Amino acid sequence: MRRLLLCYLLLLIFFQSFSQGNALEKFLADTSMEHAAVSFCIRDSDSGNTVFEYNSEKSLMPASVMKLITSSAALELLGPEYTFRTTIGYTGTFNKRSGRLTGDIIIKGGGDPVLGSKRFADHYSGFTEGWINEIKKLGIKKITGRVITDDSYYDYLPVPAKWLWEDAGNYYGAGAFGLSVYDNTYEIRFKTSSDSLSLVISGIVPEECSFEFSNWLVAAGTADEGYVFAAPYSTNGWLAGTIPTNLDDFVLKASIADPPRLMAKIINKKLESAGISVSGDPSTARLLQSSITGKIIPVAEIVSPPLKDIIEILNHESVNLYAEHLVKELGKVFRNNGSTAAGTEVVNGFLSTAGIDTGGMFIEDGSGLSTLNAINAKGVSDLLCYMKKKGKYLNEFLHSFPEPGKEGTLKNYFKDPVFDSRLKAKGGSMTRVRSYAGYLSTISGKELSFCIIVNNYTGPSQNIIAWIGEILKETILYK
Repeated sequence: MRRLLLCYLLLLIFFQSFSQGNALEKFLADTSMEHAAVSFCIRDSDSGNTVFEYNSEKSLMPASVMKLITSSAALELLGPEYTFRTTIGYTGTFNKRSGRLTGDIIIKGGGDPVLGSKRFADHYSGFTEGWINEIKKLGIKKITGRVITDDSYYDYLPVPAKWLWEDAGNYYGAGAFGLSVYDNTYEIRFKTSSDSLSLVISGIVPEECSFEFSNWLVAAGTADEGYVFAAPYSTNGWLAGTIPTNLDDFVLKASIADPPRLMAKIINKKLESAGISVSGDPSTARLLQSSITGKIIPVAEIVSPPLKDIIEILNHESVNLYAEHLVKELGKVFRNNGSTAAGTEVVNGFLSTAGIDTGGMFIEDGSGLSTLNAINAKGVSDLLCYMKKKGKYLNEFLHSFPEPGKEGTLKNYFKDPVFDSRLKAKGGSMTRVRSYAGYLSTISGKELSFCIIVNNYTGPSQNIIAWIGEILKETILYK
């Protein structure tokens, strides 16, 4: 009996040894990987020792795995309870007897990435109406100036210079402004028929976002391949691509070209609807090319949800806008410069302080949308080990990872029961790019940090995801 048991154990050890790396070898031999590059690294989360690696120092485009770098830096440097503030007030003199304000209504942005977001609908419910009510309570009936949004908190380069032109006009490419609102996203609603030339724009939401479009969009098939081409601060653009046929209400989401100006227009309209006349046209500090002068008398303030809640949505839903805001906020707080360049300097400094080699890390933005970003699996897995061993806010960081097979961007992936309670991961995707990074708990009781980045594969991305699932599954079972 003992001899049989010994034979069984020897066979099991041999099988496990043979199996380690087998899925990766098959993956690399797949025809879809003929021209591809892979960077893969697994670390023991407690000791930091390398469990397995393959081209771990090769720098590749990471897509949204970059958000793990941004969110960890923001959590550790700003703290999970950090908040953003947006204020409304007025300048000039107010005659209470006549109700005349000889001055301007000022809305001062404070970098809030989620102001008015549907994702935080309860938090911001009726916030603009609340502002109007506070102005009415003061007795203001006539404003001889105008509504101005002070959007100078960040720089006036909302979209990183190295993003693709194709991305900037669409909702996922929305820029980060000193005053952002409604996720900097608006909807173009269509009614389509089977005739590809019969496209009817049935509405713009919010309607204040309406501007001139050249329309090259057609209705064809069932897939959404429609794009909006428009630069930040522009007043015109064009539509191209295809959207599905025979739909009464198809929604194409676009990025708001000038959110501060939109906010000024909305508040101006609400003031007039409330019976408060405004003499001048709504504007922004940028358009006026001057800073707000004179003392601002505060009327109301709205504070954002805490940073930990924002980061939870950022990583669950992979929201580029929030990541770009956090990079600029790091630049503002630690360099007094609310720019992407200053923010990425802070992120690189955080990585260096954490003991991570940044030699192969080329960080151009906070979200991973730039095709010039390049990082490696070793650096990411090292960062994950750092957060596990030394991170002050590990629980908040872990809570931001979507549950595989159940929620967020991983809702439709990694549904095998072996991943239940054993995988915490953030994914990333772009054209010919797939990446995943996070934490694994193995059957043998090991706690592992991992990152895998794949660039320039051919064929369906579903095949790549399936292979990555097999590699992670093998790691859970045999490491």
